[in-house]
Amino acid sequence: MSGLEAAGGSVLGAAGEEEARDTAALLEGVLPRELRPLFDASFVRSHFLYEQFVHRLVLQVVRETGLEDALRDEGSTEDIALRAKLAAAPALVPLDWILRSLAARGLLAEPAGQGRGRYRALGPLPVLDPGAVREEQLRSAPTWMASYVLAETVARDYPAFLRGEVAGEDVLFSAKRLRLWIDYFSNDNGLYAVNNRVGAIAADAWLPPSGGIILELGGGLGSGALALLERLETAGRLGEIAGYRFTEFVPAFLRRGEQAVQTRYPALSALSAATLDMNRPFAEQGVERGSVALVYAVNTLHVAQDLEFTLGEIFQALAPGGRLVVSECVRPRPRQPIEAEFVFNLTETFRSPRLHPLYRPSGGFLTPEQWRGAMEAAGFVETRFLPDIPSLRDKAPRFVVAAVGATRPGG
Repeated sequence: MSGLEAAGGSVLGAAGEEEARDTAALLEGVLPRELRPLFDASFVRSHFLYEQFVHRLVLQVVRETGLEDALRDEGSTEDIALRAKLAAAPALVPLDWILRSLAARGLLAEPAGQGRGRYRALGPLPVLDPGAVREEQLRSAPTWMASYVLAETVARDYPAFLRGEVAGEDVLFSAKRLRLWIDYFSNDNGLYAVNNRVGAIAADAWLPPSGGIILELGGGLGSGALALLERLETAGRLGEIAGYRFTEFVPAFLRRGEQAVQTRYPALSALSAATLDMNRPFAEQGVERGSVALVYAVNTLHVAQDLEFTLGEIFQALAPGGRLVVSECVRPRPRQPIEAEFVFNLTETFRSPRLHPLYRPSGGFLTPEQWRGAMEAAGFVETRFLPDIPSLRDKAPRFVVAAVGATRPGG
């Protein structure tokens, strides 16, 4: 713990607090008007705090797995995993993320080139208390605590996962962890809610003027659907929806998501709910070709087993002139670590999709260029971003939330 923390100061320090204020002021000037309330000074400061919290959890995991000793000599990710006696197959992607994260903070020698490089500690790693960040976040913006609880819970099992003693899916999705996800995938979670709000704003703006049927993929616990329907209701556009098909692959999530939407919109007769696996042909699951006006997904498509296949199925499901809108964490630049990956790198679907050399070179989140390349390869046109991440990333390199939209030509 630093002297500043011990004295009750901010864990961000004076420089961090100034950067948060400057970033908030910059976003106020460059973001579209409708997005500005979502990314105010409170959000930016909380985002910086959460980054610091995850960093401290990473340092904790490094100490508990013996990685600090393994980093004294230069080596590749594979070399370091071997020295630390980690399970090679599941550990390599999360370990590489950890090493890139530490390198980005100046604690390891920089990787060589753009591929997987070689890493070496530049000195003893600091010992920092995650609890100090958690307490500061609780005082300043407690709506973020669901994200803290999830990350901290995962961190406790991270060493066992890296050693191959437990599967990542068991860490994240055992029955006893359901409450974590109910709280995390919620519009009451200050970190996650912005994905839903940005997606809803984009879907409202990009929904075809004639309306039609909306198909939501990976609807989860219903927070994305609620945000979108609330946005359309406020705009007076609920009557334009000929049908809202809420789909989800996990049965427990589907039941709860359907219940949440039905409870909030009991008179919405256009609502239906069904299981849908985006890795299988949509037509076999009751989605006819050319039948929907908008396909909508929040933080879903990045875990498609084969993104090319899933985008092809979406393209076929849309009527000519129909739109695809996804709200995602978007990686500003290749291999730039994003804090959410600390948690989701534990899942095989996240870290190990089918790769493509141009637009899917690795698992996890995609860059703007990769999203554009994937959508255009599937036949989509008019790919767009809200906000415009490609123009924003030089000014705000830590901004990672965007909606990505594209159109099926014709109509």
